[in-house]
Amino acid sequence: MSPKHVVFKKICKDKSVGVYMGRRDFVDRVDSVDPVDGVILIDHEALQGRRVFVTLSCTFRYGRDDMDVMGIAFRRELYLSTRQVYPPLQDREKGIHTRTQARLLRKLGDDAYPFFFEFPDNLPCSVALQPSPHDVGKQCAVEFEIKAFSAESQDAKIRKRSSVKLMIRKVQYGPEIEGTPPSVETTKDFVMSDKPLHVSASLDKETYYHGESVRVHVSVTNNSSKNIKNIIVSVDQVSTVVLYSNDSYVKSVAIEEPGDSVSPGASLQKVYTLLPLLANNRERRGIALDGKLKHEDTNLASSSIVKDGVLKEVMGIMVSYRIMVKLIVGGSVASVCVVGVEVGLEVPFKLMHPKPDAVKESEMEEEMDFQEFKRSYLKGMLDDDDEDGNVSGGDDIAPKET
Repeated sequence: MSPKHVVFKKICKDKSVGVYMGRRDFVDRVDSVDPVDGVILIDHEALQGRRVFVTLSCTFRYGRDDMDVMGIAFRRELYLSTRQVYPPLQDREKGIHTRTQARLLRKLGDDAYPFFFEFPDNLPCSVALQPSPHDVGKQCAVEFEIKAFSAESQDAKIRKRSSVKLMIRKVQYGPEIEGTPPSVETTKDFVMSDKPLHVSASLDKETYYHGESVRVHVSVTNNSSKNIKNIIVSVDQVSTVVLYSNDSYVKSVAIEEPGDSVSPGASLQKVYTLLPLLANNRERRGIALDGKLKHEDTNLASSSIVKDGVLKEVMGIMVSYRIMVKLIVGGSVASVCVVGVEVGLEVPFKLMHPKPDAVKESEMEEEMDFQEFKRSYLKGMLDDDDEDGNVSGGDDIAPKET
């Protein structure tokens, strides 16, 4: 049996404008990005002669909206594009770009109009830094939003009752071509020791998927006179805010410390298994996420992949992952560093989403399953936009079966 086609809907409070979209996540494939498409349903009586517009925006937020230091707001709009949907500026049929739009237009009737956006090449993917349990307001994040509203003109003041906002995500999948499995080794000489300490670490592959265990192969050959008292292996997430301050947040999201030791003249070969999961880090401030923490479909942020020719400074927040191997030598911790100043290793890798199995639109059932457009419906939690007066479609505005 073919899967039903889920359609997400949301209606503004005065019911003049409603938005219908076939998906919430849009994929950046590095060489191309899925376009944003949907349908606007209008109510002529509630509209009262006003025009209808829809916008796609990308915003970088580095603090709450009400924060303002020395005249500098901690919010920057990276991208904003506006389309007039009604009255239509072109024939309705020419505005149809996908089969989903065509089916929605047939189902919703003559008062439905399509909209379509294409992402620019230089926009980052969705990412947010997890706030602490006591933080309030918006967190540091790169966010994408679809906003539909009715007004006398594009520049007129927008009433909350006549607007509806829908948070969407721009995500990346792991590359189809797997890179070379990373491997790093280093040698450390000690004073008063004729022979060195040799350490190597390697992974089975370069890219791991969310929820997948990372196997770290560690080899220690201790020809020195020093005693290795402990070995600590961790997965570190490195988040760099590149747009304003270039601040970096290094957080260990998985760690193994079994108490292994290596005496002088001995060696050790062992595989350490680590599982980086958001479930084990939900209370930790500064962890980078794909989206907001309160949504059940949120996970640790994926590794950032920057396209050729795109400046990193416009990416907002850059995320990377590494395996850190730390050795406690003679009672002192030697930090991980590949240049050999201190004993240890740093092995970079990517943490991504797997590419899902494609389902062709022709294989989708004609029956559409309309659901409220808010991620929090999974938990029944109040969504931010609902606090602004938006409502999700009820029985009185649900499309009639045809």
